[in-house]
Amino acid sequence: MWGELTADMGRYGWGHMLFGGLMMVLFWGIVIALIILLVRSLTRGRGVPPSQQRPTALNILQERYARGEIDREEYEQCRRDLRQ
Repeated sequence: MWGELTADMGRYGWGHMLFGGLMMVLFWGIVIALIILLVRSLTRGRGVPPSQQRPTALNILQERYARGEIDREEYEQCRRDLRQ
């Protein structure tokens, strides 16, 4: 029986064992990478507080009007331009 087992190993060689090990590492690497990508896509954007989000052009215009940098006429004109 032992002779049959060692004869089979000799026939196939160590290449199959090496290939099988590499395929296992590749398989688990892909599984782990997919899990990481899934978690990142599900949690994207949740950790950013509203104060660190990028303001829109309308928000900037409203801030400038509130600070008195532009008058009402200029504010209304810019707001109409932004909505077009």
